[in-house]
Amino acid sequence: MYSVLMDKNQTYKPLLAVTMGDPAGIGPEIAAITLINEYLLESCRPVLIGSLSCMVQTIKQMGLCISLNNITSVSHAIFNAGIINIINVDEDNSIVEKGVVSAKAGDIAFKAVVKAIDLAMKNEVDATVTGPINKEAINKAGHHFSGHTEIYAHYTNTPKYAMLLVDEGFAVIHVTTHVSLRQACDLIKKQRVLDVIHLIDRGLNDIGIEQPRIGVAGLNPHSGDGGLFGTEEIEEIGPAIDSAKAEGINVTGPVPPDTLFSLAKGGKFDGCVAMYHDQGHIPFKLMGFDWDQKNQSMKSVKGVNITLGLPIIRTSVDHGTAFEIAGKGIASPDALFHAIEYAIKLTKSKKK
Repeated sequence: MYSVLMDKNQTYKPLLAVTMGDPAGIGPEIAAITLINEYLLESCRPVLIGSLSCMVQTIKQMGLCISLNNITSVSHAIFNAGIINIINVDEDNSIVEKGVVSAKAGDIAFKAVVKAIDLAMKNEVDATVTGPINKEAINKAGHHFSGHTEIYAHYTNTPKYAMLLVDEGFAVIHVTTHVSLRQACDLIKKQRVLDVIHLIDRGLNDIGIEQPRIGVAGLNPHSGDGGLFGTEEIEEIGPAIDSAKAEGINVTGPVPPDTLFSLAKGGKFDGCVAMYHDQGHIPFKLMGFDWDQKNQSMKSVKGVNITLGLPIIRTSVDHGTAFEIAGKGIASPDALFHAIEYAIKLTKSKKK
């Protein structure tokens, strides 16, 4: 398992910009629960970015004893128990309806992300952690991005980046993400696969795994079966793996996709390279999401999304806005807590 336990005795506590996510979803609830966690506050200094009025409403509905410190600069933050520092990006402070996709909510979520990026690029915070957003809401607000990863890449001017999912010894990176399956197949090229192998090799090093063992999935069933079911493995994926091996990277593949993740779960690989979104997300969420049939809710939602290749640190929950339970106070804060843990660990690695 990856060791991301926070060190209570560390001399420096990283300053983190944490975005609320879509205010109509569960983001405000999990932020309220997580950011007053005493164990967390012994290891970092979090500042929330989002809607002040939404947080006031959330805290009241949940019956929490929390004070909000409305600030315009991280230098004004007060890091004491029971206080959440918040930078308000909601100009008119109107109430957003829970569980409803809206341009208003999307605009708040988007502005919070851009503000977090700006603070990190100016070195005013050590890392950024993002809550769940709704892509439809963001696009309704006129911000035409397919997700957090693309927003970060745009505002940091990053050409080579990828999404790494991590949770308790299981890590998956993606060659393609938010594109159609048909487009994804066309994007499987040697250089992109090699770039992603480089990213996961460095990324796993940054979270404490030396000389990581990397397994690369094929695109086609049985990894093409020698060209019977497709030639991407022969023409693009295999040559990328060969180049990575020549550089000294411990990489194996292309491994049939229906086998790769079982091998990783059993400990053969420290990280996996998936060719497209669902190829990697389905096994990852099967590991980390725990559905309670009796109560019709998730008992736990774990898994952290780290964007590799950026000039700044960005970790995130790997779950959605959960509009269906927003405002009920039953959302699991596990993923946000773990995302903050990884942000702390990456900050410490970056400072070495």
